[in-house]
Amino acid sequence: MSDKTGLHLETLAISHGYDPQSGQGAAKPPIYATSTFVYRSAQQAKDIHEQFFDGPDSEGAKRLAGEPEAYIYGRLGHPNLTMVEARLAALDGAEDAAAFNSGMAAISTTLFALVRPGDSIVHSRPFYGGADNLIHNVLTGFGVNAFSFLDGLSEASIQAALDEAAAKGPVSVIWLETPANPTAALVDIALVVRLAKALGERQGRTPIVAVDNTFLGPLLQSPLAEGADLCMTSLTKYCAGHSDLLAGGVSGSAELIKTIKALRTLKGAHLDAQTAWLLLRSFETLPVRTARACDNALKIATYLRAHPKVRGVTYVGFRDEPEAVALLARQCRGTGSTFSVRLKGGEAECFRFLDRLRVLRLAVSLGGTETLICHPATTTHYAVPAADREASGIDDGTLRLSVGLEHPDDLIADLDQALEAV
Repeated sequence: MSDKTGLHLETLAISHGYDPQSGQGAAKPPIYATSTFVYRSAQQAKDIHEQFFDGPDSEGAKRLAGEPEAYIYGRLGHPNLTMVEARLAALDGAEDAAAFNSGMAAISTTLFALVRPGDSIVHSRPFYGGADNLIHNVLTGFGVNAFSFLDGLSEASIQAALDEAAAKGPVSVIWLETPANPTAALVDIALVVRLAKALGERQGRTPIVAVDNTFLGPLLQSPLAEGADLCMTSLTKYCAGHSDLLAGGVSGSAELIKTIKALRTLKGAHLDAQTAWLLLRSFETLPVRTARACDNALKIATYLRAHPKVRGVTYVGFRDEPEAVALLARQCRGTGSTFSVRLKGGEAECFRFLDRLRVLRLAVSLGGTETLICHPATTTHYAVPAADREASGIDDGTLRLSVGLEHPDDLIADLDQALEAV
């Protein structure tokens, strides 16, 4: 897949957003380890602030035209942040992007920037436990109404949630997660966009459709190309890919990202220079890491599906319903490497299995070079009410796997010996 420049995503991941001539010819970006930036004159200081606060049409911006990009203070922006945002925007096919110091910082800043008391939010289920907690336990305290739907391929299911929400207050945001955490449930993004536009005509305000793209990332799914307004990615996961940093990103139109960045400045949720530099490094290997992890995941999922002590595997590539197959062919370029497996039994059986693993690592998070596994009901989705978990397909026998880059034979051997405890 290529972007509007004609370059493929694999090429953009290597170098987009950095010109070696801006770094004294350094092949890789320098780390700009500074909290503040020096002006060459008082007039330039004024011009830079005018440009930052009043925009590109200000007189200050006009006087700065043709000069290298100028900065004020690290919280407002810095060169490494600019590079990350340019590369993420290119990979997502967006006009602009905003990078944050965690995925939750990206989610919370985006939602607080877009919703107001009395508004309604509609979201798909299941979805990330942190986002669930934010929407249902924090935003509701500010007078925001929350509604959800389970079947992301059913127009009737989605429409019913939208109608219920609109009756309570104007729907400002529709938050989608596809594939979903941890069951890999799918949502038809284009269908939701169409329903959002129809709702906008009725309520006089079109809801913002935002998609959490963490499970597939920019190489395997492009929500903006499906009509979504915003694409959120926990960059901590596959994009960073080494379980050694926290970051989040939101991409979309320049107008929407400007609003989100303004609140980011006030919250101080920007990405620091060192972490941004590490992320730029990690983007470069994202294509090869993605390919290897996806190959491994298919082997692991195939093994688990055939095991007599396993009652189900939610690997996206195993979906065989006609509507799901058609959606995957249209919306996705791969099936990813994170999915859930349901053992025969419950918490006790899962715990015995987990405690016998030697190669797979028991930890939350996903998308690293190492294979991770966890028990969602007691970890990532612990704070989600049990009834909501179970309705979403997360029971006490559910485990989530994020398959990494190890040799698949070693992973299968470890799973095999651990399943003896079930």
